[in-house]
Amino acid sequence: MSKPSPTARERIVAGAADMISRRGLNATSIRDTAKHARAPLGSTYHYFPDGKQQLATEAVRYTGAWVARGLRKELDAGGPVAGLRAFLDLWRKIVVDTDFRAGCPVLAVSIEEPPADETPAALLAAAEVFEEWEGLLAGSLRAHGADPGQAAQVATLVVAAVEGTVAMCRAKRSIEPLDRTAEQLRALILTTIKDPAVSR
Repeated sequence: MSKPSPTARERIVAGAADMISRRGLNATSIRDTAKHARAPLGSTYHYFPDGKQQLATEAVRYTGAWVARGLRKELDAGGPVAGLRAFLDLWRKIVVDTDFRAGCPVLAVSIEEPPADETPAALLAAAEVFEEWEGLLAGSLRAHGADPGQAAQVATLVVAAVEGTVAMCRAKRSIEPLDRTAEQLRALILTTIKDPAVSR
């Protein structure tokens, strides 16, 4: 069975995620997103009547769900080391395929200054996404013998290290930081778990 074609709304959300990953949130406009997604501007406002913040929130959730699906699949099949490898490979591919122009839209939303009087929905969504990724990793670590407290700490470190390293790769226009981080995180995971079968 072939995969159904994305709807116009899905194309706009995916386009917004891509643009935010390249430009950041403040430099991404509704008009540019519609053009990037090859969607009429009117339909963009129809799907997202609350404007840019609503679209950004959906873009963050879209990215979070997409990454979580791949991460969950690899963790279930091969354990924490396989999950780490998949997480790293995903961001390596994005950075390389875009010639170091794109990073993570979830991180991009997180680092921009919010209005003084509110916490934007997109920022709240970013926090939820990071927590989901951490939770998936921590759960797999616990399932393979890690102490619960240490599993949570290592999971947070993995997400933080990979997200930060992606930014370093873009700045340096080199994949070397990601490769170095991969080696150290793999070694850390192997000292955390008690199941030798996942060391492959």
